[in-house]
Amino acid sequence: MTTSKLIRITTVPISLKTLLKGQHRFMTQQGFDVLGVSSSGKELQDVAQNENVCVAALEMTRTISPINDLKSLWEFYKLCKRERPTIVHSHTPKAGIVGMLGAKLAGVPVRLHTVAGLPLMEATGIKRSLLDFVEKLTYRCATKVYPNSTGLYDFILANNYTKKEKLKVIANGSSNGIDTHYFDPALFSEVQKLELKQSLLLQPNDFVFVFVGRLVGDKGINELISGFTHLKPETLSLKLLLVGSLEGELDPLQSETLKAIETNPNIISVGFQSDVRPYFAISDCLVFPSYREGFPNVVMQAGAMGLPSIVTDINGCNEIIIEGENGTIIPVKNVAAIVQAMQKMCSDIAYYNQLRQNARRMIQSRYEQRVVWDALLEEYKRLLLEIE
Repeated sequence: MTTSKLIRITTVPISLKTLLKGQHRFMTQQGFDVLGVSSSGKELQDVAQNENVCVAALEMTRTISPINDLKSLWEFYKLCKRERPTIVHSHTPKAGIVGMLGAKLAGVPVRLHTVAGLPLMEATGIKRSLLDFVEKLTYRCATKVYPNSTGLYDFILANNYTKKEKLKVIANGSSNGIDTHYFDPALFSEVQKLELKQSLLLQPNDFVFVFVGRLVGDKGINELISGFTHLKPETLSLKLLLVGSLEGELDPLQSETLKAIETNPNIISVGFQSDVRPYFAISDCLVFPSYREGFPNVVMQAGAMGLPSIVTDINGCNEIIIEGENGTIIPVKNVAAIVQAMQKMCSDIAYYNQLRQNARRMIQSRYEQRVVWDALLEEYKRLLLEIE
């Protein structure tokens, strides 16, 4: 195959580094000349080193900022004119509008946008109208749009953001799949798990619920903390392990939630962790009560590590989890449902063991990383043939 220039663009470098980990290198091995683009930061240089690709910094904000956004658009337009890519593939909302509009103005023939969650789902009023407009403009400038779940696919059609012909879900969903050789509970010995438990003051008989992700309102943390504090442990000692950073500026937690995290001895918050696998390895069940997602990596990661999950009935989550097989699905923003699901998970041993037994197998069979990569590669090849 003739070498084609491929630009992958995300708003912040952590997305380029983690959400698409391994995919850049894979595409270079398949003959593409890959350029990674995002805002500046250490993670952008990590991408260059880890993936063996070129990178370029392009400052973008995650918030609505018309002047800064126009500057970003102009800079990306100039980048495209200079690099002359055949494909621009964008991820995340701000990089989507900057990447798709800039690429269209620059005459890039193949313009692809992956939708992995829509913040506008929780917006109202003028802000919702503005975000709707930006989303429609992004899709209008793209030649193809890839919702990374069937739920998002349906939502996009229902809201008339674009035509059905422009939409496609790659493989079974997900932006990057899951490397089940990396997320494997067998990699962690009993000694390693015991040492980590001891460092966190966890006891051998503790039943540990874990949440992994940003500690913000949209992730359902207020409801999770409220629900956990209402559990009746009976004979079990229950713990809640929070793995993720607080983001007080964009989506702050309620004051009572913050107080409970700080003062409840059964809630353990360890902050952001670059490697979340050890924390899954010492836990018993993922609780992920998010309000909105695209196709959440955390739920796939937990499943690959052998954990059943309690998830909300939202895009992606309700595809990865099949009720009663590898977890349970509950309504959004429902504290009583969280309490009931957590109570059943830790008290009904037969039910729990059945879910846990299925968890890893169901991820391996549907979302192994190479399946997603191969499907995307075939899509790229098909689109390149169309423009020859």
